[in-house]
Amino acid sequence: MIAYIKGEITEIGEDYLVLETGHIGYHIKISAGTAGRLPAIGEEVKIYTYTYVREDAFLLYGFLTKDDLEIFKKLITVNKIGPKGGLAILSVMTADDLRFAILAGDAKAIARAPGIGAKTAERVILDLKDKVSIEETFVNREATSVAIGGDNSQASIARREAAEALSALGYSSTEALKAVKQVEILDGMDAEEILKQALKKLL
Repeated sequence: MIAYIKGEITEIGEDYLVLETGHIGYHIKISAGTAGRLPAIGEEVKIYTYTYVREDAFLLYGFLTKDDLEIFKKLITVNKIGPKGGLAILSVMTADDLRFAILAGDAKAIARAPGIGAKTAERVILDLKDKVSIEETFVNREATSVAIGGDNSQASIARREAAEALSALGYSSTEALKAVKQVEILDGMDAEEILKQALKKLL
């Protein structure tokens, strides 16, 4: 299993890139979202990879962050969502957007992905709702090495209460989660203060 490849980008396509390292060019399948965030050809990049092996193929799927890779690995555990379907979903939404949709039960957002119908989107929500947590939507694990509190931490409870309050005000669960995520949580902030800050993001 190849954990990641670090090398020079020699080619970028709509759904792939070629990464050269050690005089070897690796053809790596990527989502449109990843393609849009890549540096220019000739630049060096680190790509986290998933190796997919079947009788007639040996394929590499690549991601710019471990977070993207982990959500992809969760996606392909869902019935009828293979690597191709996983990339399709991550081409129309970020890892965080996907978590928001799963937690909010927003099948329509997931079904926007090419080749993903309503029933399949509902299956994604059903199969993954217990495998993603609200904490993951609030913490960029690539940007911090600080461990976050558990689901019952004070900050976590305040975030949930603020998101629930926004929903009660008429905002969708997805909008509420996104708004709360954008709030910088300072020590001692309660749900009311988080709610006030989140409302400013929505207005």
